[in-house]
Amino acid sequence: MKPLLAALLLAMALPASAASVSTSARSPFPGFDYNVPHPFNVRDLVMLRRVSDPQLSPNGRYAAFGVRSTDYAANKGVNAIDVLDLSRDGKPVQVVAKGASSPRWSVDGRSLYYVASDKGVAQLWRLDFAKGKSGLDLAAAKAPVQVSHGPLDIQDYKLSPDGHSVLLSYAVYTDCSDLACTKAKLDKRAKDKSTGTLYHKLFVRHWDTWSDGRRNQLYLAHFGADGQLPVEPTLLSRGIDGDVPSKPFGDASEFAFSPDGKTVYFDVRIAGNSEPWSTNFDIYKVPADGSSAPTNLTAKNKAWDAYPVPSPDGKTLYYLAMKTPGFEADRFGIMAMDLTTGATHEIDPQWDRSPGSMDISADGKTLFVTADDEGQHPLFTVDAASGKVRQLVGDGEVDGYSVVGKRVLLARNDLKQPSDLYTVDTDGRDLKQVTHANAARLKNTQEGDFQFFTFKGWNNETVQGYVVKPANFQAGKKYPVAFIIHGGPQGAMTNSWSYRWNPQTYAGQGFAVVTINFHGSTGYGQKFTDSISGDWGGKPLEDLKLGWKAALSKYSFLDADRACALGASYGGFMTYWIAGVWNSPWKCFVDHDGVFDSRMMYYATDELWFEEHENGGPQYDVPKNYEKFNPLDHVKDWRVPMLVVHSGHDFRIPLSQGLGAFTALQRRGIPSEFLTFPNESHWVLQPHNSVLWHDTVNAWLEKWTAPSKQ
Repeated sequence: MKPLLAALLLAMALPASAASVSTSARSPFPGFDYNVPHPFNVRDLVMLRRVSDPQLSPNGRYAAFGVRSTDYAANKGVNAIDVLDLSRDGKPVQVVAKGASSPRWSVDGRSLYYVASDKGVAQLWRLDFAKGKSGLDLAAAKAPVQVSHGPLDIQDYKLSPDGHSVLLSYAVYTDCSDLACTKAKLDKRAKDKSTGTLYHKLFVRHWDTWSDGRRNQLYLAHFGADGQLPVEPTLLSRGIDGDVPSKPFGDASEFAFSPDGKTVYFDVRIAGNSEPWSTNFDIYKVPADGSSAPTNLTAKNKAWDAYPVPSPDGKTLYYLAMKTPGFEADRFGIMAMDLTTGATHEIDPQWDRSPGSMDISADGKTLFVTADDEGQHPLFTVDAASGKVRQLVGDGEVDGYSVVGKRVLLARNDLKQPSDLYTVDTDGRDLKQVTHANAARLKNTQEGDFQFFTFKGWNNETVQGYVVKPANFQAGKKYPVAFIIHGGPQGAMTNSWSYRWNPQTYAGQGFAVVTINFHGSTGYGQKFTDSISGDWGGKPLEDLKLGWKAALSKYSFLDADRACALGASYGGFMTYWIAGVWNSPWKCFVDHDGVFDSRMMYYATDELWFEEHENGGPQYDVPKNYEKFNPLDHVKDWRVPMLVVHSGHDFRIPLSQGLGAFTALQRRGIPSEFLTFPNESHWVLQPHNSVLWHDTVNAWLEKWTAPSKQ
């Protein structure tokens, strides 16, 4: 379950008609007609329907899932819930519209729970389906029933195995004894005409939000005979100074019921005064009735322990664990804890990949995980006894899945299409696409084909990249190039769809795209990932140089004299870095939310553990490390035109970094522009802002790669 953001602020969810989901391709853009064949562009991108959060019913017949559409006039996404009968070849039925998210089936499979707003407060709802002659009558769903009535937004939830209770996460003041107390404090603050806030410790702000002193805390509530929840649930995370789930992107995978529902497991990082420089998450257990305080099960490991998954027999707790304290990109190993003795062991030490989401089969013999793997993000099975790993679904990215019996429902995308739902057997057979959410919108678009390639990078080691051809590619013709540098830096440009840095938006403008998964990227083994730490401007730069040379040698349609380099976050750091140390190949740069001054970045960013690990300690202890690859020190060598983009709510890499770079460009007399979004974070998410971002970036690329500029 993803964090409940805009969906929770929308209007109260109402039942939709039983008609099939509309695939209208009407355009909100004057003069732009989706029904006319055209290269793919941002106006296609922002209006696509985003399929996510697949959930199989208990009998494996029905698929519930989230669908986000765009209300462009209102400048927001609109979340809804669809249900598909997998036993038929029909279309999904939208069962809940306008602000509904996080669908979860009841134990009997007759109802769906979900989160939606009531009077501006996110609440839990239930939708009951009528029983037809051959299954659920999706056309005859009853009016939704609101089952929670608390004064605060539900952050996340998880139903108990017997369906009689539910775990709920609320953001509360931990000195309050009930939810009503937190609501009263918030109301009082809202009426206060003073705007100052006094802080005593970090985090002062995190990601895109200033701290108001509240913590996500975990509660349990029992459903009454009438199906309703009490206004005041039972606090389970008593005495925990931390967020359950974690901020800013934690979700319900961070807590779980035992199979008998008597115990709850959750992970949390105890805050204290060290939260911004600690990655020491631990897994706790607590009685579901809240009769005693939580107990730490993983105190011995000072690194990251998280994502508890109890075995069906209740004897073993599986979870993911890192080994290096203070490092967020260490490899996650799959751990098994004997809940009787407390003994632990890693079941997959031989697998040099870092798994993400995890689930378990009903018989407890098989674990399901996803992981980056050489440019793909597949779904794998892991034998719980031997640790043997098998790829279940390969090419592309699996970004959500649900397992019931022998059936797996998954959301899958790739570089040429956004996510749709597929089914596959647990043995990997019979992969079948079951939704076509954007068929109408994409039928008239032309996209670029892509190809992965490898070359010898730093130290003669194999490095991978890919090239995307322009839409409507013509053999024998040369094309300008967008050379995209990924962020992270412990990330990768994979065979996946993106709503931000999507290569097809450049291919649709007539550009070829080249990207390199340099040393430090994920999916190539932990040693490869670790190699970037302390060497941000070294090995990765060498890989980029050699990768660019290899691409030019392999693909004759790339015009080396009409190329621009672009990057965001770490990719933005690298763009500033190469502006001073490798600017000869490039006609222009685009830098989005990049690190311009490594020294000040340490003191201005939110998560200090990242800076300290990457640079070998705090800046005041190892100042030379922060200066080794500081772009600011090479401004005198900048000469290439640059577009700088930086947003006001980016607290990971604060706005002053972009302003400083633009000041340097202007003072040096280098052609430059500065685009800022006061209300966006590290990512540009609002539809109108996304269109402006793409239009501005594309205009900049076209300006400096036009033949007349050569």
